[in-house]
Amino acid sequence: MEISFHKNMFSLLLLLLPSLSFSPSAWAACNVVDKEALLGFKRTITADPSRLLQSWISSTDCCTSWKGVACNSVGRVVNVTRSGLVSDEDDLLDTFMNGTLSPSLGNLFYLQLLDLSNLKNLNGPIPPEFGKLRRLTHLFLNSNQLTGSIPATFKRLSRLERLFLNNNHISGIIPFSVIGSLTALTELGLSENQLRGSIPATIGKLVLLTKLDLHANNLSGSLPTTIGKLKSLKYLDLSQNTIKGSIPKSIGGLSALVLLDLNQNQITGSIPSSISGLISLQFCRISENKLTGSLPPSIGHLPSIQRLILENNKLTGNLPATMGHLVTLTELFLSNNRITSKIPSSFSNLQNLQTLDLSRNHLSGELPRELAKLQNLQTLDLSFNPLGLVSIPKWFAKLKLFRLMLAKTGIRGSLPRWLSSTSISTLDLSANALTGKLPPWIGNMTSLSLLNLSNNGLHSSIPAEFKNLRRLMDLDLHSNKFSGNLDTIFSKGTDDPIGHYNSIDLSDNMFAGPINDSVLQSSAMDSITSLVLSYNLLKGSIPKSIGKLCELRILKVVSNGLSGKIPVELGDAMGLTTILLSRNNLMGSIPGKVINLNELKEFDVSHNQLRGEIPPHKAIIPVSSFIGNPGLCGAPLPPC
Repeated sequence: MEISFHKNMFSLLLLLLPSLSFSPSAWAACNVVDKEALLGFKRTITADPSRLLQSWISSTDCCTSWKGVACNSVGRVVNVTRSGLVSDEDDLLDTFMNGTLSPSLGNLFYLQLLDLSNLKNLNGPIPPEFGKLRRLTHLFLNSNQLTGSIPATFKRLSRLERLFLNNNHISGIIPFSVIGSLTALTELGLSENQLRGSIPATIGKLVLLTKLDLHANNLSGSLPTTIGKLKSLKYLDLSQNTIKGSIPKSIGGLSALVLLDLNQNQITGSIPSSISGLISLQFCRISENKLTGSLPPSIGHLPSIQRLILENNKLTGNLPATMGHLVTLTELFLSNNRITSKIPSSFSNLQNLQTLDLSRNHLSGELPRELAKLQNLQTLDLSFNPLGLVSIPKWFAKLKLFRLMLAKTGIRGSLPRWLSSTSISTLDLSANALTGKLPPWIGNMTSLSLLNLSNNGLHSSIPAEFKNLRRLMDLDLHSNKFSGNLDTIFSKGTDDPIGHYNSIDLSDNMFAGPINDSVLQSSAMDSITSLVLSYNLLKGSIPKSIGKLCELRILKVVSNGLSGKIPVELGDAMGLTTILLSRNNLMGSIPGKVINLNELKEFDVSHNQLRGEIPPHKAIIPVSSFIGNPGLCGAPLPPC
């Protein structure tokens, strides 16, 4: 998560300009030391395609003629702004510079603001001479290719209010002495670098800090307890590091905190009950850690929380009934934990809830009928819980869901007809015990974009009404007992620009007949990336038109009754990474154009009736991918 500051840049400059601007008659000429410092920087720039420094000419006055430079009344440079993002009236120029930061910039003793951000290709270290800029209040060097460490001399920048070095290649530790000295800082951005070590305990001295972004580094150690002293902090992002230890109780002192992101670390222990002190918190993400223990009842006392994301941890115990007090909550993600017992009926009070994801836990018991009150709920995922639903509760029809996921929740019997009158776009009922036919009314679910009924006991052919699913883009029916041909699926309608398949998995069924060459050329198939038809009863030849599926990456037609040759046209599908055609009755030779596809990673034609020499190929393909073809020879098989 990035700290955005450029949108405020011009308002910031407007605030600074009254103290920096004077009538032309009052201006003194540019100080010679400052001019030479700026020219020294220009000399280190090897490429400036947008000519950001074109006006920096030694024969002109740097205070009056040089773009991006502002001076005070005595001709000393106080502002240097040459960002790679430049606003010119209604246009936004996105450009770059090649070169390094010149130590000469450290001679701009009156400088207050230095913005060389978003120049993309500034490289090399930050000169330690920057520590001489004792009047500096704003330093923006983010979004470059800077290397080296944070200079220890930065501890002298006691007036610095905003420091952004994010999105570079800066390494080393965050110096304790530097952090403890920058007591005027209100915003600190060091994210997306290669910083290591622990977060300095001296961070607690930055009592004016409102934003702290250290995400996407290699920081380790534990969270310092002194972080609780940052009473003004509104934004804290430490995600994507390797921070260990537990969340300190002192975090409850951050009463102004609006955003807390600790995602993707190695934090252990339980969530402290002091979390209730985060009374301003709106976004909380502590997912993908190693949290244990129960959710504290005090988590129900976050009066401003909107998004609570605690998925992919090891949380146990019950869902506290107090969570029903989180009436501002819009999204709750608790998937992939070890939470037990029932869903509390108090969850029905979460009237603003739009997403509820409790999947992959150990929840059981009857679902409270009161949840039908959640009229703003759009996404409900209870998949992979031992709920023993038997059937989808009828009161679900009262909800206005767009996405319903109930995989492996114990559902049995036939699909409930009330689904036909919903606006559900994603329906996942996989890994249950559904039986019976795919009903004709499935064609009434015209909002469907993803349908997953895999791993059930459904049978019958695909009804003609399936063609009405004009928005369907992902279909998974694998591991059922479906039969008939594939034409209805492949030739369904579209609702441009949507409704073109991304993926189809029909494996492990009883689909039969040939793969119709013409239906593969339907508009619904023109952007498919994954086509899996393995373990069916398909016969006939591999259609040449598969080669026209230019987006296709994965083709699996294992263990069918396909015959004929592998069409050379298959090599026209240039993006193919996986071709699995084993255990069929294919004959002839392996086309060199196919086995030499540039992106090919996995290729298996074993147990067919192929003959001839295996064409030379670049991909590393094991012997097992060719065995069971008595007529094949050549590497990696024995020579012909």
